[in-house]
Amino acid sequence: MPEPDLTPASPVEVLSVPAPESQLSNAAPSRKQLLLTGVPLLVGGLALAGFGLSTDLLVTLVKVLLIVVGIFAAINGLGRTAEGIRGRKVDVVFGLGAAWLILLITIAALAPVLPLGNHNDSAAGLSAPIFASPSLGSEYPLGTNNYGLDLLARAIYGARTSLIVALFAILMGMTVGGLIGMVAGFFGKATDRIVGIFSNALLAVPPLVLLIALGTVLDPNLRNLSIALSLLTIPSMIRVARANTITFAQREFVLAARSMGATRWRLLRKELLPNVVLPVLSMGVVMVSMLIVAEASLSYLGLGIQAPEPTWGNMIAEGEGGVMEEHPFVVIVPGLCLFLTVFSFNLLGEKVQKRWDPRSAKL
Repeated sequence: MPEPDLTPASPVEVLSVPAPESQLSNAAPSRKQLLLTGVPLLVGGLALAGFGLSTDLLVTLVKVLLIVVGIFAAINGLGRTAEGIRGRKVDVVFGLGAAWLILLITIAALAPVLPLGNHNDSAAGLSAPIFASPSLGSEYPLGTNNYGLDLLARAIYGARTSLIVALFAILMGMTVGGLIGMVAGFFGKATDRIVGIFSNALLAVPPLVLLIALGTVLDPNLRNLSIALSLLTIPSMIRVARANTITFAQREFVLAARSMGATRWRLLRKELLPNVVLPVLSMGVVMVSMLIVAEASLSYLGLGIQAPEPTWGNMIAEGEGGVMEEHPFVVIVPGLCLFLTVFSFNLLGEKVQKRWDPRSAKL
């Protein structure tokens, strides 16, 4: 009987079929195409925004529209250019926000040694022009207010005030709230119930009402403002620290350390604290923007730092009484600084939360 032929069959030759034209049209643009479209968009957007900012031939609404359209076109062009250079997607908005925060913090820290104009001496401002219009090449690039004080210098010193208050408040909130939350989550029972009542009581009071009450009692200085604003952060920090402490307390490395005879305080300090601090820190970065807005709100209401010392809140309040209608730059300068800073901190907080606390970032 003849043996069967077990030799493998010859492989089937695969013919390359060209992709349909519809798929080719939907293909991602090449790096050269991105550069050819991105660079003109970037240059054109900057030119349009610069024209809208510098011209005096148009009404205010049209100027603002030109500036906004120019900025969006420039950001789109910058994104395409960066993608064409690097060959992959680039988060241009986050990069610009991070650059703004770095620039703002650096200038605010160096404000006392920078050659800035008069920001708080009303008597010296009597010789300066009142409500001078912004002119980038002049002595007052962003204009002056009704006392002849330089808006550029006031915006920088206002940033200094807002950042100091917000950062000190968030540090106090993270320290106090984080420690209380860890103790409540680890010991549980009566301790957890007492801490829960305390945090719920703070959350039951509307934040603005609490701030107004504290602002009327405390002297309006940096220390008291930081203490008052830290009370807004403590309940959230307690909850984040408590939840993460309960989660990590059941992990194998904590149970192993407990079985080896580690004391409760050693478990809290050595095993739980390094794992709880990152989620608490990510929440702190998210809440910085809220504290900056809260400080500006108190100053706007006259309960924060008092004029002529500058903060973004009391600078915005200078636009009351019809001033904004005649001199809109008095409000636009601090308002734009406040918007860019809060927006940038929100972007940074989202990035940090996705990295250090992915569960909260999904909520």
